[in-house]
Amino acid sequence: INSDLSYNWIYCYLLIFSYRRNLDQMSSFNIFSIAWIAIAVVIFFSLFYVVAPYGRHLKDGWGPNVSARFGWVFMESPCVFLMLILAAGAWESLNLVSGIFLTLWMTHYVHRTLIWPYRVNMTGKEMPLTIALSAFFFNIINVSIQGYWIFYFASYSLDWLSSPVFIFGVCIFIIGLYINIRSDYILINLRKEKGPGYHIPNSFLFKRISSPNYFGELLEWMGWAILTFSLSGFIFFVWTFANLFPRAIANHKWYKKEFKEYPASRKAILPWII
Repeated sequence: INSDLSYNWIYCYLLIFSYRRNLDQMSSFNIFSIAWIAIAVVIFFSLFYVVAPYGRHLKDGWGPNVSARFGWVFMESPCVFLMLILAAGAWESLNLVSGIFLTLWMTHYVHRTLIWPYRVNMTGKEMPLTIALSAFFFNIINVSIQGYWIFYFASYSLDWLSSPVFIFGVCIFIIGLYINIRSDYILINLRKEKGPGYHIPNSFLFKRISSPNYFGELLEWMGWAILTFSLSGFIFFVWTFANLFPRAIANHKWYKKEFKEYPASRKAILPWII
C-alpha cells in the first residue's frame, strides 16, 4: 500500500464537511478518524440503553413508519449503487486487486439489499422512517470512505493478492459471509415450517449463540479490515461492532424474556463467551 496516499481520502472529507483547506494530510487523517471512531463509541454505549426500534423491537414514538421492505432496501441502497458509481468513476485506474475488493463487497450487499428483503417475509411489517433515513445517510458516508480508499487513494500491487494478510482476511470474510447468510436462511425457513412470528432456532450456530447472523457479519468486516489492511476498513469494523453487539445483547434478552424454555447455556453473540 502506498502510505503517502493513505491520508488523502480523509483530506477530501474534511474539504467537504469543514472547508478547512489549510489542514495538512496527517492532521486531516487524525481529526477525521478520531472523530468518526469517537462517534461509534458513543453509539455503542447508547445502544445499550436505546434499542433501535425495528424488527422485534419495533415501538411507537419514532415518527411515521414505512414498509419494512421498502425501508430496508432504501437504507442499504447506497452500499450497492453508490459503490458502483465510485468504481465507475475510477474505471480506467482499476486493477485486479480493486476488482476483487469490489466483488467481495458486492457479494455481501447485493444479497443484503436486493435478495434477502424479498426472501424474508416482511408482509405487513413496518419500520420508522427515521431509522431508514439515519441508516441511509450513514451508508453514504461509510460507502464513500471505503470506495474512495479502494478506487482513488490506495495503491495495491498485484503482489498483494498473494500476501498472507490478504489471504487470511479473505478467508475470514468468506467464513463470516457463509455464517451470516446461512443463519438468515435458517430463520426464514423456520417461519415457513412453524408459521409467522418468532420461534427458537436450534440448528447450526444457533445452538451456541442467539445471533449467529450478527456474529457472521462481524467476521466479514473484520476480514475486510484485514484484507484491505486499511484504516477505512478498521473504522467500518468498529462501526459494525458498535451497532451489532448491543443489538445482539438486546435480542438475547428478548428471547429469554419471551421463551421461558430458552436454553440457559446459549450466549448472545460470541460462542462460550457472551
